[in-house]
Amino acid sequence: MRADYYVVDVETANQFRHSICQIGIAAFADGQMVESWESLVNPHDDFSAFNVQLHGIGPKTVERAPGWVEVWEKVNSMLAGSAAASHTEFDRGALAQACTRHEMPAIAYGKWLDTCWLARHAWPALPNHKLPTLARSFGIVYKAHDALEDARVAGEILALAMQERGVTIAELLACEKNHITGFPKAVAAR
Repeated sequence: MRADYYVVDVETANQFRHSICQIGIAAFADGQMVESWESLVNPHDDFSAFNVQLHGIGPKTVERAPGWVEVWEKVNSMLAGSAAASHTEFDRGALAQACTRHEMPAIAYGKWLDTCWLARHAWPALPNHKLPTLARSFGIVYKAHDALEDARVAGEILALAMQERGVTIAELLACEKNHITGFPKAVAAR
């Protein structure tokens, strides 16, 4: 099944974006999650105490997990030519930096949507647009800092933002920019 968009989230072992230790991808069609995939990833890197405390993933958790080279093919096959999204630029940058670090081709996604920016345009009066705040605002229950859960919630937020602004995914994707950080001007006024 081909989805309307795929939402990606990663957790990292340390402050470097390339140190992906977990990835989750949620596929959405008609505003509903229709497929998902997740994997622990051995980043072959050091883990910072801060990151381990944040997401609970440490060196022992990933010692038998595949490395980025092994998960790259699955990630690329899911995202190739598709609309991809994440809640902030971090995840997009992490994919790019992991590919660079491991000398792998870039993930061949189509347009990239930043769900945080879209949420800012849809609900400018909210106190902030962090994923947990948005989830609480809309009664979405989830476990933060789990890659698949974060991807699922960001996808639900994207669906709600499109509904709030009366725009379809096709209208968003019709924008000329490859990286969409806000609603098109014609839609932003709605």
